[in-house]
Amino acid sequence: MLKTKRIQQIQEYVFEHESVSLDDLVSVFEVSKNTIRRDVQKLVDEGHIKKVYGGVAVNHVKLESFNERQTRNQFQKRLIAKTAAQYVEDGDVIFIDSGTTTLEMIEFLKDKSITIVTNSLDVIVKALPFDALKVISTGGYLERETQSFSSFNHANPVKNYNFDKVFMASTGISISNGVTNSSPVESEIKETVIKRSTKVFLLADHTKFDKYAMITYCQLHEVDYLITDKVDVSYQHYAKENEITLILAEE
Repeated sequence: MLKTKRIQQIQEYVFEHESVSLDDLVSVFEVSKNTIRRDVQKLVDEGHIKKVYGGVAVNHVKLESFNERQTRNQFQKRLIAKTAAQYVEDGDVIFIDSGTTTLEMIEFLKDKSITIVTNSLDVIVKALPFDALKVISTGGYLERETQSFSSFNHANPVKNYNFDKVFMASTGISISNGVTNSSPVESEIKETVIKRSTKVFLLADHTKFDKYAMITYCQLHEVDYLITDKVDVSYQHYAKENEITLILAEE
């Protein structure tokens, strides 16, 4: 088996089982322990997995509370949100995802005559004082950790909407794993709005890159506009190759 293919299969095996011992990997892939150690180290260096006692485990990004995330990189998030809001025009029907960066958009949209569909409790509350903003909630079950609504049954609440633009958040972004989220119950809504929109905007500060969470809700090449504060050259090349408009938010 080619080394690159084996490493990919090791990654998939670890993802499937959450954590495995080195001895298990030796047995499954029928190679020496030294070979497994080298393969595993490559995946660790790339951030896909982490070492634990006696083996390796999935390097999940922890699902933090909304308040924990809101206090981090506040200046950059506000700048990214301000930049994103400039792409919204009167008459637009948009989706605003639950997230600490996307929430900041409301301050810069308050004088526009638009329709906002959202699964975010905080977006709803923040938009309340502004009469020009027509707000539609997806409804459903309130996830207290993320302060967002998810569907409480198998009926997707946004499957029939047509969006001019959607503004998405993420827990982590990587070229290999795409745009990811830590909450499985939110993922169906995120996947659907991506498919129902003319233009997909991803808002993410630099700390989200080269990280990933449990659920991939879209591949990075499905994004039309990537708005951030700074980004590595590898993502600049990827954006150019995949016709993604890369926007660096500036004061």
